[in-house]
Amino acid sequence: MNCGPRAETGKVAPHTATVVLAGFVKQDQDILQEILDDSECPIGPEWRWSIQPRDSVAGALAVLRRDSVPVILCDKDRMPEAWKEILSQSASLSQPPCLIVISRLADEHLWAEALNLGAYDVLSRPFDRAEVVRSISLARFHWVNREVSAPAVARAVA
Repeated sequence: MNCGPRAETGKVAPHTATVVLAGFVKQDQDILQEILDDSECPIGPEWRWSIQPRDSVAGALAVLRRDSVPVILCDKDRMPEAWKEILSQSASLSQPPCLIVISRLADEHLWAEALNLGAYDVLSRPFDRAEVVRSISLARFHWVNREVSAPAVARAVA
């Protein structure tokens, strides 16, 4: 089972989990698409990943404002401050995405800064297949659970 098209029927799975890629070069977009297409899908066999690459912060934010997006990956190496802007701008959304920062220098300093500012995770490049799938899948689960629990919390406070 994978998150790509269902091979046994030739039909595309009916549900998608969107991942926006902010600032990635084509080669990295292709690698991430391949990783997600070829990996076991922890969501379920009826799901597939939908990758939406954007070249700029404005482009990524446009997708976030238009669609309900669970996960966004941001390339810190190409756009060093973009992840902070995306966090800041998406905080006002009713259901902000989980942001994962990607960098060749994913050290403890970046990890601490990113998590303290509200990022979901930090991943290093070159990509480790298992880590990419784990992080994106858990971010999506976190996003869904946050959405489901928010009304219950609001009712409990009222």
